[in-house]
Amino acid sequence: MDGMALGKDYATQECSIARALEIVGERWTLLVVRDALYGVRRYNDFLVHLGIPRAVLAARLQTLTAEGILVKRRYQESPPREEYVLTERGTALWPALRALGLWGREHFATEQLRYFRHADCGTELGPYGECPACGTIVPVPDVIMVPGPGLDPDPADPVSRALLRPRRLLQPLETDPV
Repeated sequence: MDGMALGKDYATQECSIARALEIVGERWTLLVVRDALYGVRRYNDFLVHLGIPRAVLAARLQTLTAEGILVKRRYQESPPREEYVLTERGTALWPALRALGLWGREHFATEQLRYFRHADCGTELGPYGECPACGTIVPVPDVIMVPGPGLDPDPADPVSRALLRPRRLLQPLETDPV
């Protein structure tokens, strides 16, 4: 090893990919955004589904909120509780996450974990988020996520159990009480 530490940012890189990586280039960050697309909104749901350390989750949520990718909304007054909802800027990460998911499926998966379908006609989305049957790019709220054969049919956490049902992306996830 040459002793050079990787810096916190990419100041010498004149590149939009480098700038994006400063915000979302850490693995937990993309998994938080993925879960938010799936409808996860509450701190504890992110915590149990991701198995992420509390301090890391708090830091990632703070960064995503500061960068306008998530917005914090109060959903309960007593005691005060907040949820994290994707903004338009956050939802715009869907194509990048879709591409990463397809790449991962092609190169590392043995069984399909999830299908993403067009809500209007039920057709599985193409690689660019398009509906091959309708010939249109499908807006994120019109995407239905359907569990595939590779998912654990009896997961331990309530978020994974709730994700075993077909659901539209971005719809708030309701978990069953444990």
